[in-house]
Amino acid sequence: MNLHEYQGKEILASYGVTIQRGKIATTAEDAVDAAKELTEETGTGWHVIKAQVHAGGRGKGGGVKLAKSLDDVKKISDEIIGMQLVTPQTSAEGKKVHQVLVAEDVYEPGEAEIEEFYMSVLLDRAQGKNMIMYSTEGGMDIETVAEETPHLIFTETVDPAHGLQGFQARRIAFNLGLSGKAFKEMTKFVTQLYNAYVGSDSALFEINPVLKASDNRIIAVDCKITLDENALFRHKDLAEMRDTREENPTEVEAKAVGLNYVDLDGNVGCMVNGAGLAMATMDLIKQAGGEPANFLDVGGTADAKRVEEAFRIILKDDKVEAILVNIFGGIVRCDRVAQGIVDAYKNMGDEINVPIIVRLQGTNAEIAKELIDNSGLDVQSAVEFKEAADKVQAVLA
Repeated sequence: MNLHEYQGKEILASYGVTIQRGKIATTAEDAVDAAKELTEETGTGWHVIKAQVHAGGRGKGGGVKLAKSLDDVKKISDEIIGMQLVTPQTSAEGKKVHQVLVAEDVYEPGEAEIEEFYMSVLLDRAQGKNMIMYSTEGGMDIETVAEETPHLIFTETVDPAHGLQGFQARRIAFNLGLSGKAFKEMTKFVTQLYNAYVGSDSALFEINPVLKASDNRIIAVDCKITLDENALFRHKDLAEMRDTREENPTEVEAKAVGLNYVDLDGNVGCMVNGAGLAMATMDLIKQAGGEPANFLDVGGTADAKRVEEAFRIILKDDKVEAILVNIFGGIVRCDRVAQGIVDAYKNMGDEINVPIIVRLQGTNAEIAKELIDNSGLDVQSAVEFKEAADKVQAVLA
C-alpha cells in the first residue's frame, strides 16, 4: 500500500526523524492559509508547493514548484490542484492531483555547504535481511546513478534479529563524507529512519533527497513509503491512510468483494484459484497467442455469487475478447465450480458477450465437464492444459 509524501512524513516525524515541515491543502485558498500558518510556525519566507500523487518524478511533470510570495502560493496551487500530472512513473494519461503539500523552504544558504543524499530502507530478499541503500548523489534517479556510477552507491545489511548497530550508522555517515555536527545528525537520522521502517512494517522507505542543510541539520525533504499490506492488521491507523483515488478503480472494487485482481493490458481474461496456477495460466494464454488481461485469483471458494462477481469485474475491461476459467479442484470440488459458472452465466444473461473456456481439473472433474457441456450455454469445457490452450487459440483466431 503506497502512501502520499505528507503521510509518510507523519510516520517519520512520529519516530523523531527531522522532516521538511508542511501542511496539506485541497484548494488554492487553503494553500494560502497553510502558507501563512507555516510561516508563523517555522519562519519560512518561501514555500514549496508539491502535488500529492502516488508517483515519483513529480517535479519533472510540473508538480513541484517554488512560491516566493503568497500570490505565488495561490497561483501555483490553483494550477496544480486538479491537473492531470504526467511523470516518468505514470501512464500517458497521468494522475489527477486532488491536494498539494505546502512545505517550508529548507534550502536557505548559510555557513555550511548544502548537500543532497539518497537513502532507502528495504528488504534484501537474497539474504533475508533488511538493507539500507544510500548514495552521495541525492536528487537524481537512483537507477541512472546505479548504471553510470555504481561505485557511488553503498549498502548496509542489517540483521533484523539484532537491529541497526551504532557502528553501522556511523559507517553510513562516514561514507557520505560527513563530519562534526552533520556526522552526528546523520547517525541519529539513519537510526530513527530504520526504526520507523521496522515499526511501521513497511516494504520500502525512500528518502530522496536527504538534505544536509546550511546549519548541518539532516532533513527528509521527500518521502516515499510502501507499507506491507499483510501487516496492516497491526496498524489500523496506517490502514486508514489508504487513498483509493490513487488506485485502479476495478482493483479497488475487486478487493472490496474479496477477489485478488490485478489489471493488465491483454485481451484474455483469467479466472483462476491459486496464485501459482494463475501465473501458469498467463503463460498458457501467451502460448496460445493471446495476452493476459488480468490476474484474478478467486481463492478457495467459487460459488455462483463469487463467479458472477469475477465475471463482472473481468468484463469491465473492454479489451477482453475471451475468458479462460482455470480451476484446480482440491479444496473446492470441480462440479460445484461448474454449477457456479452455469448459474452465474444464466443470471448475467446478455452481459456476457465473449467466449468462455472452462478448464476444470481435480475432484469430480469429469462430472464438471458434463455439467458444462450439457448446460446449453456458450461455454466450452476442457480438462487438459493443451486442450484449453487450443480452444483459446481458436476463439482468438
